[in-house]
Amino acid sequence: MVKPVKAVGLLSGGLDSTIAAAMLMRQGIEVQGLTFYTGFCVVEHNRRSKTRKRNKPVRNEALQAGAKLDLPVEMIDISGPDYLKVLTDPKYGYGSAVNPCIDCRIFMFRRARQYMDDIGAQFMFTGEVLGQRPMSQRRQPMNVIDRDAELDGLLLRPLSAKHLPPTVPEENGWVDREQLGDIHGRSRQQQMELAKTYGIEDYPSPAGGCCFLTDKNFGRRILDFFKYEGKDNLTMDDVMLLKIGRHFRVSPDVKVVMGREEGENKFLGRYAPGRWKLEAKNVTGPTTLVEGMPTDEELRQIAGMTVRYAGSKADSDTPVSCHYEETEITLEPAQIDDSILDEWRI
Repeated sequence: MVKPVKAVGLLSGGLDSTIAAAMLMRQGIEVQGLTFYTGFCVVEHNRRSKTRKRNKPVRNEALQAGAKLDLPVEMIDISGPDYLKVLTDPKYGYGSAVNPCIDCRIFMFRRARQYMDDIGAQFMFTGEVLGQRPMSQRRQPMNVIDRDAELDGLLLRPLSAKHLPPTVPEENGWVDREQLGDIHGRSRQQQMELAKTYGIEDYPSPAGGCCFLTDKNFGRRILDFFKYEGKDNLTMDDVMLLKIGRHFRVSPDVKVVMGREEGENKFLGRYAPGRWKLEAKNVTGPTTLVEGMPTDEELRQIAGMTVRYAGSKADSDTPVSCHYEETEITLEPAQIDDSILDEWRI
C-alpha cells in the first residue's frame, strides 16, 4: 500500500484554518493539526486564567476544530524569552498596535517546519487568505515570511492557492490544485458557503480576532512597560499582569493594577508577594496591586482609587487595608478626582 501524504496544518480553530484542513482531508491528505500557545491569545488566556464568570466553560478552539474533523491536534507552548524577543525587537515592526505579525509568523513557521520534519510530514498548510489581513496576508509580506522562515515552497495556503504560485505539494501532485480555493479579500462569504458544504457548524465568529497584541489598549500597556521598565526586562509574569484589570501610571516609578471583578481579584492575589496589596474594608471592591514603592501620599491616593472602584456601600471614609509582605496597615483614603484617574489611566 502507498502511504498517504501527510501534512501539518496550523490550526487556530477559526473558520479559515478549519476549512483548509477539511479541503485537504477531502483529497486524502493525512492531516496533523498544530497550534501554538504564545501567551497572547485572548480565548486561551480566558480559558486558563478563569477570570470571568461564564455560563459555559471556555474551550480551546483549535482542539475543538480537531475533534470536529476527527484529526489529531498538538499544542506547543512557545511562550518564553525567545518568543518575547519577537515582541520587543521585531525586524519588520508593528501593525496598528504592538502586533509584530510578520515576525510572529516567521517564528511560528520555523517551529512548524521543524515539527513537520520531526514527524515525517511532506508539507504544511495554513488557513491564510490573500488580502484578508493588512499586515501579513498580502503578497509581498507572504513572500518575505516564506523566505525568512526557509519554507522552500513547502507551505500551502489552500484557500487562496489559485491566486498564488504553485507550491511543492501542488507541483509534485500530492494535492490537486484544481480542487483548491481562489478566495481573496476580507469577506468571509465564500468560507461560510464552504462550511455548509463540509458540514462545519458552530464555528467562532469568522471575523473575530484572538490576539492581545492587536488590541490598542493592551498595546498602550506594553509601550508603557517598555518606557518605564525596559524591553529587556519583560517576562511572561509581566505579560500576565498586563492582560488583567485596570492599569494606572501614578508616577514613573509606581504603577497600579486593579481587578474589575471577583475572578480578576483572585488572579491578582497570586502576584501579591513583593507588592503592596490594597483592599477596601468591609465592602465589596477591587484587589489593587502596586508595582514599585509608593510614597506615603501615593499610597493614600491608591487607597482612594481602591475605594473609588469599590461597591455602592463604599464611601470616602471607607478604610483600606494595605499589605506588604509581613506589614499590614489601615489607611484613610485620599480623595481622588476622576480627572486625575483619567490622567493616570494607561
